[in-house]
Amino acid sequence: MTKTVTRLFDHYNDAKAAVRDIEALGIPHGDVSIMGNDPDHAGSHDHGEGVNHAGDVSRGVSAGALIGGAGGLLAGLGLLVIPGLGPLVAAGWLATTLAGAGAGAAGGALTGTFVGALTESGHSEEDAHVYAEGVRRGGTLVSARVPDDRVAEVEAALDRSRGVTASARGAAYRQNGWSRYDDAAPAYTSDEMSAERARYGTSGTHRDHVSS
Repeated sequence: MTKTVTRLFDHYNDAKAAVRDIEALGIPHGDVSIMGNDPDHAGSHDHGEGVNHAGDVSRGVSAGALIGGAGGLLAGLGLLVIPGLGPLVAAGWLATTLAGAGAGAAGGALTGTFVGALTESGHSEEDAHVYAEGVRRGGTLVSARVPDDRVAEVEAALDRSRGVTASARGAAYRQNGWSRYDDAAPAYTSDEMSAERARYGTSGTHRDHVSS
């Protein structure tokens, strides 16, 4: 049996470090996914990891480049546009699932797709709403499908890179009056995302500057 283990990261670099750590444990990159709402990195090229404008869920464009390549998951980063969230830097099975769900669909038919994809992967609806809201506010989601006997070590790897659980972040959001993800709400601006990171997040590890 397998379980989907997910964490929300306030900083894109921390999420990328977590992906590398998971792959170093031997988890195939085909079982790992990253989706980040980080406009500051959407066009960046660091350590040879470029971002391909390869998927637009709102138009049903193919997301073939969103599957990790020979260099690992991060070698297959693409730009995925989701209604209510905007452009996401993404790669892996969750991104591919979303792109497939959007194929041939009109924009209005995609409402709730992100939350639906998360619940279908094994998350509770409550957790799915928290994770979707976290991405909307500028976070990055890392998910891994792992055997039951490896869940603990993958969770530990995600936690070391400052991943946050849905229960912890959901409690923080609800303290400020939030109740559930609304895909009709306006996308956050870059300044608003920065404010969210300052409110809930840490300073970030910026491990991209350290050899992995």
